[in-house]
Amino acid sequence: MDSYDAAESTPRQSASLKLKDYFIGTTPLQKRLESVRKQTSFVRTPPRRKIPQCSQQQEDVDPQKVAFLLHKQWTLYSLTPLYKFSYSNFKEYSKLLNAFIAAEKQKGLAVEVGDDFNIKVIFSTLLGMKGTQKDPEAFLVQILSKSQLPSEHREGKVLWTGWFCCIFGDSLLETVSEDFTCLPLFLANGAETNTAIIGTWFQKTFDCYFRPLAINAFNLSWMAAMWTACKMDRYMATTEFLWSVPCSPQSLDISYAIHPEDAKALWDSVHKTPGEVTQEEVDLFMDCLYSHFHRHFKIHLSATRLVRVSTSVAAAHTDGRIKILCHKYLIGVLAYLTELAVFQIE
Repeated sequence: MDSYDAAESTPRQSASLKLKDYFIGTTPLQKRLESVRKQTSFVRTPPRRKIPQCSQQQEDVDPQKVAFLLHKQWTLYSLTPLYKFSYSNFKEYSKLLNAFIAAEKQKGLAVEVGDDFNIKVIFSTLLGMKGTQKDPEAFLVQILSKSQLPSEHREGKVLWTGWFCCIFGDSLLETVSEDFTCLPLFLANGAETNTAIIGTWFQKTFDCYFRPLAINAFNLSWMAAMWTACKMDRYMATTEFLWSVPCSPQSLDISYAIHPEDAKALWDSVHKTPGEVTQEEVDLFMDCLYSHFHRHFKIHLSATRLVRVSTSVAAAHTDGRIKILCHKYLIGVLAYLTELAVFQIE
């Protein structure tokens, strides 16, 4: 079961809605951009973005590594540039980080580099995981448990995974010297204690700083529009939104489920700029959803807070969790997340 959809103690109202016959003008549109901006901190947002496409760079990525990254829940962080980081030193970094993790887990005991521990740290590149040739290579860090079996080639269980990337990070790359490597987006999967230990090692070793990357309702709306606009060979998941209603003594969640073909039909009815998504189209798309929901259930979603968006492309939560579902648009999803990370750093 998806951890997003785990059983909740709060009451929940669901709706499965058909939108194929719903078009602009059926009901008055609610202009809610200003109310959204009042609820969230100011975000520098371009008036238009390109609809995510399958990247030619992505064709060079190892398909097995891409498959490994999909369908996992990742926690997002922004990361300042790494000082004196070198891809040629991965073996040394693995040994040092391995010793550091062991020392942290055995506080007070002397641990030397090269000691045999029951874990193994691996650094590896994700060749091709970039938007342009100028972007630094993405890389993966994994903690594996050492197999107790005699075979030297038998790998242990993956305990924790983190990866660093920069997709179309031109605005940040232009501002730093050659001594720094810019990989502003960090994604982690595994125990938070391991994330904290590894983050501490990176900060001490490369003079960088990690910060949790939350996704506010404004950016979730953009994700919903951009991902709905993506052409799919086949739809794998329902398009779903989750709103949180602040109330006492406990909050109320409203789940709004839409057939993906109906969501695409609604998007096509508001979309006027080929290959791009504009702020106006995002507002119209969300307003149509709000108006349709109010017409059926007499509930003003504009008074609630959008906390999760789920589509066949990806699922994202406001607390900074994401699950990427479609390999075709992997680079497109990461490009928007990189943009949010760069803005948080700047």
